[in-house]
Amino acid sequence: MDFDIIKLEGYTLVKVLTDRLDTNNAPDLKSELVVINANGEKNIVLDLSDCEYCDSSGLSAILVANRLCEDSTGTFVLTGLQPDVEQIIRISMLHTVLMITKTVTEAENIQNEKRINII
Repeated sequence: MDFDIIKLEGYTLVKVLTDRLDTNNAPDLKSELVVINANGEKNIVLDLSDCEYCDSSGLSAILVANRLCEDSTGTFVLTGLQPDVEQIIRISMLHTVLMITKTVTEAENIQNEKRINII
């Protein structure tokens, strides 16, 4: 598997462990995200800090995660974008739709703030 999935209090952290998010592994990521959401998790942090390339299938997986979280009134945070991945996110204007942080710690803070506001 090309991903680490860590269930934490209030959210799930999914870390992509490969340098490419493309047609070879994006469908697997999409499936994992659907399973995570189906198991009741509505808050997801997707860490792409090890990922240096992302194609349209990778973008599709990211958008699926965002939609799943939104549909379940949760929060999706994308973090750790490398320069080439950030560029494709910006070219496709997804930075206007997605919540993006530089680090996992920043993403965790957002998830924790959301959880505190709900309680």
